[in-house]
Amino acid sequence: MDNWDLTSVGLVLIGCSITAAGTIIAALLLGITIRIAPFLLLTTALLIVMSAVLIIYGEQKVNGGK
Repeated sequence: MDNWDLTSVGLVLIGCSITAAGTIIAALLLGITIRIAPFLLLTTALLIVMSAVLIIYGEQKVNGGK
């Protein structure tokens, strides 16, 4: 994959964000105290939304705005 377009970047970012959120939730379920967990989960939620917008925008740009 030579060219990184917006869709590829969005897919990588959304995958990493979902993985990070799942890891934080798993740690909380195991009883590990994380003081900044709400902030981290909010940050990952924002990254997921931004990634989804990036994917949609990238797809529309590739398809010519159809």
